[in-house]
Amino acid sequence: MQPVQNYVDGEWTDSDSGKTFETVNPAAPGEAVAAYQESTASDADAAVAAAADAQQEWAAVPAPERGAVLKSAGDGLAERKAELTAHLTREEGKTHAEAGGEVQRAIDIFHYYAQKTRDLGGTVKSSSGRRRNLYIREEPVGVTALVTPWNYPIAIPAWKIAPALAAGNAVTIKPASLAPGPAVSIVEALDAAGIPDGVINLVTGPGSTVGNGVVGHDRVDAVSFTGSSAVGKTVYDLATDDSKRVQTEMGGKNPTIVTESADVEEAADVVASGAFGVTGQACTAGSRAIVYESVHDEFVDAVVDRATAIDVGPGEEYGMGPQVSESERQSTLEYIDVAEQQGATLAAGGEALDGGRFGDGYFVAPTVFSDVSPDHRIAQEEVFGPVLAVLEVDGFEDAIDAANNVEYGLSASILTRNHTEANRFVDEIEAGVAKINEKTTGLELHVPFGGFKRSSSETWREQGDAGLAFYTIEKTVYENF
Repeated sequence: MQPVQNYVDGEWTDSDSGKTFETVNPAAPGEAVAAYQESTASDADAAVAAAADAQQEWAAVPAPERGAVLKSAGDGLAERKAELTAHLTREEGKTHAEAGGEVQRAIDIFHYYAQKTRDLGGTVKSSSGRRRNLYIREEPVGVTALVTPWNYPIAIPAWKIAPALAAGNAVTIKPASLAPGPAVSIVEALDAAGIPDGVINLVTGPGSTVGNGVVGHDRVDAVSFTGSSAVGKTVYDLATDDSKRVQTEMGGKNPTIVTESADVEEAADVVASGAFGVTGQACTAGSRAIVYESVHDEFVDAVVDRATAIDVGPGEEYGMGPQVSESERQSTLEYIDVAEQQGATLAAGGEALDGGRFGDGYFVAPTVFSDVSPDHRIAQEEVFGPVLAVLEVDGFEDAIDAANNVEYGLSASILTRNHTEANRFVDEIEAGVAKINEKTTGLELHVPFGGFKRSSSETWREQGDAGLAFYTIEKTVYENF
């Protein structure tokens, strides 16, 4: 197997370490998917140095010309969509439909920001003096370090890389080691699109060396991170030690409130999709259903029916794929054990799946717990697997209290026909994304995304105009004539 190389200063290169690591298919762990460079701190240093050297020249390129590069890269990804979809399924474990949707999202993001480059530049204000121009220029913030996760291995790199490049920043990206291939494909597309040397750089390898090497580098001006809250806190502290601009998007414990006016069958569809889609491995996954007492029992029966009907197996053919690694599966199974020990009722699933089509893959059955108390660990902590906790409440007041009674605040939903409840929910929910009659997962690419509390650094949002704002800095100009 020919190892994938790093991309530094316009060249595909091997790591200084001379070592590589392999990724495996989580549906069949005996199957190696690809090999990548086990990079070192010196590789990270070289990548950041290349970006720093390229920064000024890239910033001077007219924004629409930068946009043309992004458009070409998006077109290149579109031409390879079938190949990239298959690779994402094999390396990360998503179903074919989920992987294809994610690849399309990356394509759309590049095309979106390609168009947005025509709107960059700044604004003109009226001066209080005569014969004076007063205007604000938008300039790139500088050299940018990106650290991205495995669970959306092409969409999240895309929504960081595209606005960073559109705004005129040079970039170094360190993708997650469990699934680096989709990020590599973005760099390949940019290389084919003719991006200047050093403007985009990619190094693979351990977060403790490569990730820390790019985040803490003294020539980096801004850091964008997506991942767990624990690692995000470390990244934030390291980045802000020398006053870098930083955004972190992290975990969630996302609630869906099911009210008595909701259609129970539709509510079960919405909640099951949000909880078990992408095997529950999404920061916006709907891991808590907070259900009014009057419809609780009916809802539990309905959502159990949905969970047990899911056809689990390798993502190429089935409706829910495996978890990404054995450690992720074991973490999920441990949470299931703890939930039972704390007195929750196992209503569906709860076991590892093996043998037959599951082989030795990292499969867990879609799992539903009822009789969950707000202080149970599965009601408080991010499981990051296909586990739904159902909490019973008396009404809206109890529901909103339970929804907010966690350390996270990323995405939240209410299912209701009551206009007052819907509006109070928007007012009172402590979450960066509030949805009415929708699942907690699924995001539009042209509006801000980010969380409250431990879900985010609460500094800068991603996507849309907010995504561009993070990568630009304003200069106010007073011109007398």
